Amino acid sequence: MRLSLVILLLSVLFCHAGLAQTTLRIAQVPAATPAGAALYLAGSCNSWHPASAAYRFTSNPDGSYQLVLPASVKEAFAYKITRGSWETVETDARNQDIENRVCTPGDKDGELQLTVLNWKDLSAAGASRCQSTALQPNVQVISTSFPMPQLGRTRRVWMYLPSDYASAPAKRYPVLYMHDGQNVFDACTSFSGEWGVDETLSQLQQQGLDATGCLVVAVDNGGSERLNELSPWKNPEYGGGQGNEYVDFLVRTLKPYVDANYRTLSGQEFTGIAGSSMGGLISTYAALKYPQVYSKVGVFSPAFWFAKDSLFAYLRPRRPQPNTQFYFVSGTTESETMVPLMKAVHDTLARAGAGVQYTTPADGKHTEWFWKREFPAAYRWLYQPDATMQQRRNRGPLPYGAYLNAEQNQLIVHLPSGRGKGQVAILNQQKQTVLRKHVKGGSAVDVSRLPAGSYEVLVRVKDQVGRQLLVKQ
Repeated sequence: MRLSLVILLLSVLFCHAGLAQTTLRIAQVPAATPAGAALYLAGSCNSWHPASAAYRFTSNPDGSYQLVLPASVKEAFAYKITRGSWETVETDARNQDIENRVCTPGDKDGELQLTVLNWKDLSAAGASRCQSTALQPNVQVISTSFPMPQLGRTRRVWMYLPSDYASAPAKRYPVLYMHDGQNVFDACTSFSGEWGVDETLSQLQQQGLDATGCLVVAVDNGGSERLNELSPWKNPEYGGGQGNEYVDFLVRTLKPYVDANYRTLSGQEFTGIAGSSMGGLISTYAALKYPQVYSKVGVFSPAFWFAKDSLFAYLRPRRPQPNTQFYFVSGTTESETMVPLMKAVHDTLARAGAGVQYTTPADGKHTEWFWKREFPAAYRWLYQPDATMQQRRNRGPLPYGAYLNAEQNQLIVHLPSGRGKGQVAILNQQKQTVLRKHVKGGSAVDVSRLPAGSYEVLVRVKDQVGRQLLVKQ
């Protein structure tokens, strides 16, 4: 009996020892830290949420801060400290971005001592203010408060214009939509370095490796709303569930604005979407929900774990358009589940007939420098014209532009220069032709008799055809 009691007590002690949790202690913060500031851990353990309540540090009377990691965190993870947003993330003594910190739960005595040297928005004594790295004049901000009616919010939206945009006024361009816009062009607005998409595309053009060029539209994430917006499905621990509305915003509000105000190749064949982590999840969902809109999908280190069951249930019955291409890339050691889940999504899409590319560099990390490095290969695979198509230019997708002038109830159609006349057909959701008209460059097609709803537009010139979604509110 006594032996059994001893065994029971020892098992309890070992059990409690096994559940010992790691404590992170911030011993020092910059003198400029606002009084009463809330500090958070944002990392791969919480999908880089900059203001997660579960990862908020407790303020101690001695001026230090501490966080006891949730017991569910058992694997090594990368992270940074923020004051609730990526605009207020920690930086080094010169106010430059720092490498991700790494924590391995259970290491040493279970307590990790930290020092925060500076905050991105607060320049410490002697530190230089961050100088924008966005390529000028190529990168501009469309709006700091672009309306998102589907979500009842506003957001900063960026635009990259190719170097020949101003000097080639008759030229139209493919478009790539990206998430987490803070990290796409400018190190000063990023939280872990920038992707350098502007410099990459400019260099490819200069080297003759990107004949068409490309517009890039980057939408800032919503900070505390990021996880909600970048997943259409809820995760019991982290949230989510507003991704459907976010994707509707991209297609029904932002894309019509971009097509109406910039010289885009608006067809599905020339439109892409890309993002990393949660951005990889929402890009995959967007391409599945709107196959008439996107044909090029860049999926970097996707957070498919966030809603894996819902994703696969959504994925299985859906067949992407035959010309849709998905580029998957992830490091082999980013997490235990990332590569297997990415491979499973890849295989499902391949069986459904999509074009797929899949790469898993051994040194890949869940961070911007890795995605920056991998972006050129992904972009060229997705956007570089096929050699056969180049040899048979008149048999590929039609490079046209079209947008709805809602006030005048007209669909404005721009055909390729020198191509004469074409034909526009508008199909309803039952694939029935509800309007057909012959057009030439710059034609206006009256759509006033069409009821509000979603339609597919087919634009044909001889053997070339282009297609896109038309949403009439």
